[in-house]
Amino acid sequence: MNMGPGPGRGPGGPNDLYEKMKPPKPKHLREVPTYLRTVVGGVFSRLLYIFRLVWEARPALLFVMSFMALFNGFMPVAGTFISAHLLGRIVERLNDPTVDLWVPLLLQFGYTFLYFLVNDVYKVVMNISGELVTNHVRVKIMEKAKEVDLASFDQPEFYERLENASREAGTRPVTIVNSTFGMVSQLITMISYLVVLGGLIFRLAWYASVFALLFILLSVATALVGFYFRRQKFLYVRRKSKDRRQMNYYSDLMVNKDLVKELRLFDLSDLFIGRYKGVFARYFKGLKRLVYKETAWNLSLGFLTVVVNCVLFFIIASNIGQIEGYTIYTGALNAVSTAVTTVLTTIGSIYEGTLFIDNMILFMREKKTIRSTLPEGAVPERRKGHRIELRNVSFSYPGSDRMVLKHIDLTLEPGDTAVLVGLNGAGKTTLIKLLTRLYDPTEGTVLLDGRDIREYEPEALYRLYGIIFQDFGKYAEPVRDNIYFGQADAEPTDEALENAAREASADEFIRRLPRGYDTPLMRYFEPDGVELSIGQWQKLSVARAFYADSDILILDEPTASLDPMAEQELFRQFDRLRKGKTTVFVSHRLSSAVTADKIILLKDGEIAETGTHAELMAKKGEYYTLFTTQAKRYLSPDDTA
Repeated sequence: MNMGPGPGRGPGGPNDLYEKMKPPKPKHLREVPTYLRTVVGGVFSRLLYIFRLVWEARPALLFVMSFMALFNGFMPVAGTFISAHLLGRIVERLNDPTVDLWVPLLLQFGYTFLYFLVNDVYKVVMNISGELVTNHVRVKIMEKAKEVDLASFDQPEFYERLENASREAGTRPVTIVNSTFGMVSQLITMISYLVVLGGLIFRLAWYASVFALLFILLSVATALVGFYFRRQKFLYVRRKSKDRRQMNYYSDLMVNKDLVKELRLFDLSDLFIGRYKGVFARYFKGLKRLVYKETAWNLSLGFLTVVVNCVLFFIIASNIGQIEGYTIYTGALNAVSTAVTTVLTTIGSIYEGTLFIDNMILFMREKKTIRSTLPEGAVPERRKGHRIELRNVSFSYPGSDRMVLKHIDLTLEPGDTAVLVGLNGAGKTTLIKLLTRLYDPTEGTVLLDGRDIREYEPEALYRLYGIIFQDFGKYAEPVRDNIYFGQADAEPTDEALENAAREASADEFIRRLPRGYDTPLMRYFEPDGVELSIGQWQKLSVARAFYADSDILILDEPTASLDPMAEQELFRQFDRLRKGKTTVFVSHRLSSAVTADKIILLKDGEIAETGTHAELMAKKGEYYTLFTTQAKRYLSPDDTA
C-alpha cells in the first residue's frame, strides 16, 4: 500500500502547488481580461510578499526608498530647466558681455552637488540594508529548513527549489523593491516632462505631434520586445533546469576535494569536462537562438527610432526660436522616451524577479507532516528501558510505489539489544528511520511504551535517541564541538567530553592532534585544520553518542570503518554504555550479533528470521548461511575442511 504522493509529486505536492499558482491560459478572446487580471494579481501578491520581507528586515529602508523615488523623480526635470537656463544665459553673454553667469552657475553647481550627495548616501544605505535583508532571508530559509520533513529532502524538485531560494532570494528582494521605487521615479519624471511637452504640441504643426506620438510608440514597442524576450529566457531557463543541474554537478565534481584522488587515478577529469561541455552546448544553443531574435528586433526598432528622432528634432529646431526652449523640449522628449522604455523594462524585470521569488514562496509553504497528532504533544518519559513495538508496518518512499518494508511485526522489550542484519537494500536503515520517526509508515503503527509514536512531540522524542548513522555528520568545527553536538542543549564540560572520547577510544588520537580537543577539523575555514581518517571520524561520531547519554541507542554500522581490534574494543565499550538501555544496531559483520538478545534478519523488506544467535544457527536457515559464509573469510582452508 502506497503512502501516496510525496513532496514534488502528485496532487498536493509543491509542483502541483506551483501549477495552481499559474493562471490557466485563455482559450477564447473573452477570457483575456480575466487572464490578465489573474497575472497582474499574481505579480502584485508576490510583490507584496517581497515588500513584507524587506519590512521585516529593516522597515526604515522602505521609507528611504520612498524619499528617493520622489527625489529622483523630480530632480531630472529641475536639472533640465537649470541647464537650459544656464545655456540661454551663455548665448546671451556672447552678444552682451555684461550678462551675469554666477547665479545660473551656482544653481547648476548646487543641483549637481545635491544630486550626487543624496545618491551617494543612498548607495551606502542600500549596501548596508541589502546585507541586513539578505541575512534576514537566509535566516528564514534556515529556520524553515529546520522544520521541513526529511522526506522533502529526498525529492529532487524540492531540493532544487531550496537551492534556488538560497541562491536568489537573498539578493532579489532588495533588487526588486529598488526597481519598483525606481519605476515610480521614472513615472514621476515622465509625467512632469509630458506636462512640459503639452505646451509644445500647440506651437508646432500637426505632423509634429504625429512624429512625437510615433517616437513614444517606438519606445513602447522596444520595451515590450525586451519584456517578451525576458520572459522567454526565463521560461527557457526553467525548462532547462535539468541541464543547469547537470552542469553544476559536473563542475562541482572537478573541485570536490573528496573526489579529486579518484578523478586523477581513474583519469576521469577529461570525461566529466567533456560531458559538461556537451550539456552546455545543448543548453546554449536554445539560449543563443533567443538572443539572436531579440537582437534582430532591437536593431530594426532602433533604426526606426533614430529616423523618427532625427525628423522630430528637425521640426522642433525649425519652429523654436530660442536655444533655451529647444534644449527644454528636446530634453523633455528624450526623457519621456527613456522613461517609457525604462518603466516597461523595469516592469519586465520586476515580473521576472517575482517569478524567481516563487522558489522561496513554494519552499516556505512546504507542509510539515512530522508533528504530534495531539493538540499538545505528549512528552516521553526519560528512563533507561523503553518498549518498542511495530504492528503491521509497511513503507514506501514518497513518489515511489516500491514497498521498502512490508508488514513488519516486531517487539523490543526494555533493555533488549537487537541487531538488524541482511543484505544491502533489505530495508535496515529505513526501519531505523521509522523507529526514530524521521518518516511515518505508509501503513501500520510504531509504538513506544505502548503509545503511538506519532502522539509524541517530535523534538522531545528525538532527545531519547543516541544515533550514529552510516553517513554520520562531519562538522568543520573543533574536536570538542564535534563531540558536544551530541547534546547541544546542555552546558558542555571538559570532563564529560573527555569521558565520552575515552569511551569511544578516541581520546588517544585526539591528544596527539596539534591543539588537542581545540583542534579545528577540515580545511574549510582554518589553514591549520586537520583532516581525519574515516576511522577517526567514526570514533568521534561514537563519542558524540556516548556524550548524549540517551535512553535508546540506534547504531547504523557504527564500526564499518574500524579495524577488527578497534571494533572489539568499541563493542566492549558499548556493552557498558547500553546496560539497561534498549539498543538497536545494524551490522554487516555478523560476529557482532552473537551476544544480542534478538537478531532480526531482513530480506526484501520483510522479516525472514528472528531469534538469538544460537536459535538461528540451529535453524540452519538464511542467517546460518550468511554467518557461515562470512566466517569462512576469516578461517584458513584447513580450519574449514
